[in-house]
Amino acid sequence: MFRLMWHVLPENKSIWIGLTTIYGVGLKRSRKVLDNLEINYMKKVKDISEEEQKKILDELKTHVLENDLKREIAFAIKRLKEIKCYRWMRHNLWLPVRWQLTRKHGKTAKKLLWRSKVRPVLKK
Repeated sequence: MFRLMWHVLPENKSIWIGLTTIYGVGLKRSRKVLDNLEINYMKKVKDISEEEQKKILDELKTHVLENDLKREIAFAIKRLKEIKCYRWMRHNLWLPVRWQLTRKHGKTAKKLLWRSKVRPVLKK
């Protein structure tokens, strides 16, 4: 059993797929970490030795992951709220934030961002 940052990685998957269970580690970052450590990324999680586990853990400690990353994202949105910028207004109304067309993609964004909540009112 390979525990990493309070997550148990699935044993029957490749290590580069298993690392993506950690918040903030995607496919690209997991492959980059394994390439830096010269570990075969097609190796199964159950075949990883304890020495390799420690190397992976030490390498991942250099990145911002899990709760720290969530805190940074929340702080960035809070900063947008304080300066009352356009992007925050879009976040607040559960609309597409990054300049997508609302005529075409607004419905999808509203579904994804839980539009069923009560619509907030912008204060002037």
